[in-house]
Amino acid sequence: MPAPKSGAERKRSPEQSSDDLQTASPSRRLRAPVLDGTGKKAKDLTLDESVFGAEVKPHLVHEAVRAELSANRAGTRAVKSRGLVTGGRSKPWRQKGTGRARAGSTRAPHWTGGGAAFAVRTSFGGKVNRKERKAAFRAALSAHADEGTFGVLADDAFDGPSTKEAAALVETWGKQRPLIVVAREDQEQIVKSFRNLDGVQVVTPPEVEISALVWARSLLVSEAALELVQGRAQS
Repeated sequence: MPAPKSGAERKRSPEQSSDDLQTASPSRRLRAPVLDGTGKKAKDLTLDESVFGAEVKPHLVHEAVRAELSANRAGTRAVKSRGLVTGGRSKPWRQKGTGRARAGSTRAPHWTGGGAAFAVRTSFGGKVNRKERKAAFRAALSAHADEGTFGVLADDAFDGPSTKEAAALVETWGKQRPLIVVAREDQEQIVKSFRNLDGVQVVTPPEVEISALVWARSLLVSEAALELVQGRAQS
């Protein structure tokens, strides 16, 4: 995805001409083409300004992407502490009268088979609260809308699954890959048509991640899925 523009860059500078202002006006920026089955523009669709006209804050998007990537890491580096090893539920022997040192559990670190004294466990930091995450989500969508890499796919674009037609649609649209295609689960024609294309990732509206939007060079959302995506982004 191209580098997002900050709020200051969106403001008109004194050197901008009237033609430049018209090109960068919100009415032009908040419209997306609705593509038919051939990849040609059937009509223009007005986008929700509260979602696709949000201010892009690169540092907020960066923190949200870091949190998502950290959450997706496997975290396989770990040893068992004394609270994780088995056994040792009761005191090994009575406190006094045995001549041995007092012991409370066989899970203690100095016992054979006991837990580690300083257990090393994988811990990936990075947490973003709900409002910040939604703001970053809107910023990622707005960046695609600003750069003209956002498109809407008509729900009736495909009569049946066809990878060949989907490839032709992407070529006709002319946007770069990787491409994210968002469709509802019940839209099997769209899902099956795009899922085998190189550089194309098909996801449902709940599965759209901010890191995927930043990674993608273009974004294509079906008409039915657009409402769900906007619902996720609204505060």
